[in-house]
Amino acid sequence: MRLALLLVLAGVLLFGLALGALCLAEVNPPAVSESSDAVIVLGCQVYADGQLSPQLELRLRAALDTYRDDPRLIVTTGGQGEGEPGPEGKIMREWLIEKGVPEKDVIAECASTNTRQNLLNAKALLPESVKRVTVITSDYHLPRALALARDLGLEADGIGSPCRPEIGFWVKNHTREVLAWGKYLVEKVIDPQ
Repeated sequence: MRLALLLVLAGVLLFGLALGALCLAEVNPPAVSESSDAVIVLGCQVYADGQLSPQLELRLRAALDTYRDDPRLIVTTGGQGEGEPGPEGKIMREWLIEKGVPEKDVIAECASTNTRQNLLNAKALLPESVKRVTVITSDYHLPRALALARDLGLEADGIGSPCRPEIGFWVKNHTREVLAWGKYLVEKVIDPQ
C-alpha cells in the first residue's frame, strides 16, 4: 500500500513538474525570425457544420496577421477527422483565401493525423528554396511542435496563438499536451533518430 501511495505521489509530482515546464515554455516562446520563407499552420478541429473551432480560428487569425505583415507561402495542415466535413488543411486554406490571401500563396496538406505528420507532410510540399519556416499553432502546443520540427530537420521558429481562456478547456488541453510530451520523450529514447 505504501509503495502504491509513493508511486501515485511520484506521478503527481512528475506531472506537476511537467505542467510547470510546459507553462514556462508557453510564456517564454522563442523569438520569431522576420526572415522565414514560409508559414506552416497546424490543424485543429472543424465542426460537423463546417464552422472552425475557436482554437483553429485563433491559429488562422495569427497566420493571417503574419501574412499581412510579411506575405509568404502558407501551408495549412490536417486531414479529415471524425465528424469533420472535410480535411482541415483544405478548410483552413479556403478560410485564408476568403480573407484575402491569394490562392497561389496557400497550399493545403490534407492527409496528416498528428503533429509529426503535419510537419513532415508540409515539409514535403515546400519548395527547395524554403530554408526557414514559422510554425503557427496554439501556445500550449508550440514548444512540442518546434521540437518535432527540429527533429525533422526544419529550421523553425513559431507563433503561439492564445489558448481559449475557459478553465476546463485549458486543463484538458494542457493535460493532453503534458501526456503528448511524455509520449514524445519515450519515443525519442526508444528510437532517437
